[in-house]
Amino acid sequence: MRPVSGTVKDMTESGARSPRLLRRLNAQTLLRHALTTGDFAAAEAMRASGLSRATVLGVCDELVAAGWLEEIADSRLGGQYQRGRPARRYRLREDAGVLVGVDAGESRFDVAVADLRGTVLAQRHREADPGEVDLDGRRDLVRSLVEEALADPAVQGVPPLVTVIGVPAPVDADGASPEDNSAFWSLMNPGVDPGIPGLVLRENDANLAALAEHARRPEQHVATLLTGERFGAGLVVDGRLLHGRRGGAGEMRFLDLLAADDPDAGPSDGLGALARRWARGELERSAEPSVLRDLDPGRLDAPEVFAAAAAGDALAERIQRRLGERLAHVAVVLASVLDVERIVVAGGIAEAIGPVLAHARTVLEADFYPPHPELVASTLGRDVIVQGALEMGLRRIREDPLALDPGGQSVEVTPSE
Repeated sequence: MRPVSGTVKDMTESGARSPRLLRRLNAQTLLRHALTTGDFAAAEAMRASGLSRATVLGVCDELVAAGWLEEIADSRLGGQYQRGRPARRYRLREDAGVLVGVDAGESRFDVAVADLRGTVLAQRHREADPGEVDLDGRRDLVRSLVEEALADPAVQGVPPLVTVIGVPAPVDADGASPEDNSAFWSLMNPGVDPGIPGLVLRENDANLAALAEHARRPEQHVATLLTGERFGAGLVVDGRLLHGRRGGAGEMRFLDLLAADDPDAGPSDGLGALARRWARGELERSAEPSVLRDLDPGRLDAPEVFAAAAAGDALAERIQRRLGERLAHVAVVLASVLDVERIVVAGGIAEAIGPVLAHARTVLEADFYPPHPELVASTLGRDVIVQGALEMGLRRIREDPLALDPGGQSVEVTPSE
């Protein structure tokens, strides 16, 4: 999504002379104002937009007819004005549409429905065995979860304007993923489902996490790492989210080099997967005492490793330090190539990542020259991808709301860039 900049006056002075185009630009400006405020009077819209009263009233009437706005009781009837011309007041129609954000992960599926200001109205969640869900199954699962969320009483049957689906694969400007040797990307991104109404966009999950983090703390140079089962990064450089020609910016395939001599690690393993794999490998190869031996190996995962390390288990502490070293090496590469000044570790693992971050900072200071990127944990939890999907939907609506039809009529799928 490209940032929107410039005012109607800027665009007019730069050559927008067509009355029809000016009318559209004015409508976009007023609709953006309505999307970011509550009830508003014409005078308030005039101050926000720089447009004349006649233009504001005329355009608002058009937006009312188009289904975006509704006119409400004037201020005199509401007791706010006693003299003079009554102020005409407007607000965004609550039934103009909703947003849907989807996290279609490898095994975890989350859906959230929000109003056009981003307030979440309904959520749904489902777990699935990735080995038992094929391409059609993933598509059906996403569609059914979206339908369930839209049927929630809190949504009140309002149709979606935009649905954003986050997937663990690079996504190009047309919503497609490139081929890879394992066919993992094509499985994770099965393509657009025509059964979902409105505009449907697909985006890489790490990029959505970056949008969620950026919405909370706008920064010019930051990397957001999703590092549960797989490593992926959403990269904001010079204030812009990077995509690349095939959507592969942030795929971090250089990790193949780090994993080349590691029998327990796969090339794309994230910190969560590494904690599990390294723990199982240590337990199999040694007789070292560890509380982890009391656990079912099939259920041993990162939270158990972190909990054991916090309790002073030597084997778990050693794995935690290895994770810190791996994270430090990733941080050095990102900071060296992209000059990011802050790296945010996001996703479900972020809640327990503090000791790993602490060791990574120690490695950076001991082994590498400054400047070092700041390493922090996200506070958005497992919902970071869904929140990023909703943020992308909000940006898409604010960018060009008039390209969407209030009321939920289906539109042709368009690129997200």
